[in-house]
Amino acid sequence: MFVLCLVFSLENAVKVDGRIARAAGLCKKLVGHFSHYWKQKVALKEAQQEHNLPEHSLITECATRWGSRQKMMERVLEQQRALSDVFSADRKSQHLVPSWQDLDVLESVNQALQPLQEFTDALSGESYVSVSYVKPVLHLMKTSVLAEKEEDTDLTKSIKVKILDCMNTKYDNPATQELLACFMDPRFKVSYISSKRSQTSRPG
Repeated sequence: MFVLCLVFSLENAVKVDGRIARAAGLCKKLVGHFSHYWKQKVALKEAQQEHNLPEHSLITECATRWGSRQKMMERVLEQQRALSDVFSADRKSQHLVPSWQDLDVLESVNQALQPLQEFTDALSGESYVSVSYVKPVLHLMKTSVLAEKEEDTDLTKSIKVKILDCMNTKYDNPATQELLACFMDPRFKVSYISSKRSQTSRPG
């Protein structure tokens, strides 16, 4: 449940902004271009070697895989110099070169979402009960991961605020807080709930 809510928050924070939609759409077209033309794949590999970049394949967004949009954007940013070299040699595909505005958007989105990827991966594990980690993770998000930083762009700040607002709306009501306290791992209770709540949440 928590993972689904977090994923919904991430998607909701990035899907309503036209700048993000444009940049993501360009990335998808760019990735699709290389999947259809093997000569371009070869040229990309050569450019990667020339710039000493990791010889990674591009990643496309998949509607059924949460986090794939962020990974797609991150990979395009990683391979930016190689991609520019390939497209500069092919006039027919130069319209796929991200503008500086697109790159700014990609950087802003990646800066906001990349740190959250490890949390969603960890909380989706099936070998343990992840609900016991909800309150500690929420606390960490508010105080560290999604805290505003001096170097954040306005877009990065906006994405962080939208995610936090959605999470707060979902989990900040008293009834939900009490329920989460009941399921919390005993190791976390002293740190994340008051002593009074810790006493009342113990089984009788």
